[in-house]
Amino acid sequence: MEVIEIEGGVPLKGTVYISGAKNAALPIMAATLLTEGKSILRNVPELKDVKTKAELLEIIGARVNFIAKNTLEVDTSGPIEPFAPYNLVKQMRASILVLGPLLARRGVARVSLPGGCAIGARPVDLHLRGLERLGAKISLEKGYIVAKASKLTGNEIVLDIPTVTGTENLMMAAALAKGRTVIVNAAREPEVEELARVLNKMGANISGAGTNIIIVEGAKELVPVDHSIIPDRIETGTFIIASAITDGEIIIKNAELSHLAVVVEKLRQSGVVIENRKDGIKVSTDGKLKSVDITTAPYPGFPTDMQAQFMTLMCKAEGRSVVTETVFENRFMHVSELKRMGADIVINGRSAIVTGGRKLQGATVMATDLRASASLVLAGLFAEGITEIRRVYHLDRGYERFVEKLKSLGANIKRRPGEL
Repeated sequence: MEVIEIEGGVPLKGTVYISGAKNAALPIMAATLLTEGKSILRNVPELKDVKTKAELLEIIGARVNFIAKNTLEVDTSGPIEPFAPYNLVKQMRASILVLGPLLARRGVARVSLPGGCAIGARPVDLHLRGLERLGAKISLEKGYIVAKASKLTGNEIVLDIPTVTGTENLMMAAALAKGRTVIVNAAREPEVEELARVLNKMGANISGAGTNIIIVEGAKELVPVDHSIIPDRIETGTFIIASAITDGEIIIKNAELSHLAVVVEKLRQSGVVIENRKDGIKVSTDGKLKSVDITTAPYPGFPTDMQAQFMTLMCKAEGRSVVTETVFENRFMHVSELKRMGADIVINGRSAIVTGGRKLQGATVMATDLRASASLVLAGLFAEGITEIRRVYHLDRGYERFVEKLKSLGANIKRRPGEL
C-alpha cells in the first residue's frame, strides 16, 4: 500500500497544466454506446476511474484503447451486450451512466446498482423514474436494474433535485427516443453542457444545456464523434489553493475560470490574487489570507467537490469561517484528519466552524475519499514537518499525475511503499 510523504513549507513556483475533466470524460465514454463505429476522445485523463469505465465498456462489447497520450479510441461497431456486472459497477457510481445509452440502443439493459465514494447516499431513483416517463419498464432483480422498452418516447421529466448523472442518463436515453423530451430542474454543470455538445456533434438535437430546462429532440440514429474534453475545473481549483496555501506563485494552463466563478470569487475575497492572462491563470497571494464563509450547492453554486480543499485553506486564513455542506450528508470525514494536524474545527450539524491562523503540524493521516485526499495533500504542503498520507489510491481516481505535477512546482513530495 503506497503512501504520500510531504515535507511542508515550500512555496510553489512554476507552471502546471490541467488535465481533462474526469466528470466530463466518463459520461462521454458512455455516450459512445449510442453509436456504431469508432469515436476518438482527446484530452482524456489517464485515471483509475477512466480505466474502470473502459473495462466496463469492453465487457459490454466495445473495444477501447489509448491510441496516443490522453487520446482514447472507442469502437462500438461490434455486438453490444446490454449488461453491466456488479464487480465493475460497484467500484464507481458513474458506471450507472451506461443504463440510458444501452436502453436507447438495445431496448433492454441490465445494470448493477452502483457503488463509489462513501460520502453519502446518492440514490438512482430519479434516473429510473425518468426512464419510466420515457416508456421504460423498470424492475430490480437480485441487485440489478433491469430496464426494457421496445422504443423510448419523448415526454416531460421533472426532477426532484438537479442530479448530474440523472440528467446525463436521461439526455442520452432521450437522444434516441421518438419525439421531444423536456427535462425540468436539470443539472447545470459544465460537464452536462459538454455532454450535450458531444451528443449534438453525434447528430442529436439538444438545446438548453447549462440551464434548468433541457429540450431533446430524438434522432433516428447517432454517429461516432471526434472530440476534445474540457479541462477539469476541480483540479484547477485545487491547484489555485495549493499555490495560495504555500504562499506560492504559479501559472495554470489549459483551464477555464468561468467554470469556477463562485470558487474564484470566494478565493479572491479571502485574499488570493487570480489573474486570467494570455499565458494562463496567474495565482499569488496579497498579504494574509482572510476567513470566508461558504455553502455548497449545485452548480452554479459552490461545488461540493471543492469544499474539503477550501476548508483546508481556511485553516490557514486569519479569523473564523463557517463551511456548510448541503449536497452530501457525510462529507466532513477529512475533518478528523485535519484536527490530527492541529486544525481547530468544530462540526455543528451540516456546518464546520474553522478557526484559522494556526500553523498545522505534520502527522500521519488517512484519506477517506477523493477530495478528502486532496485536502490532506494541501494541508501537508503548508504544515511544519513531515506529513504521511495513507490510502492515497483515492487520488488516482480523480487527479492525473498529482504528485508529479506538485513536484514540478517545487513541492517536497513523493510516493513510496507504506506499511500493510
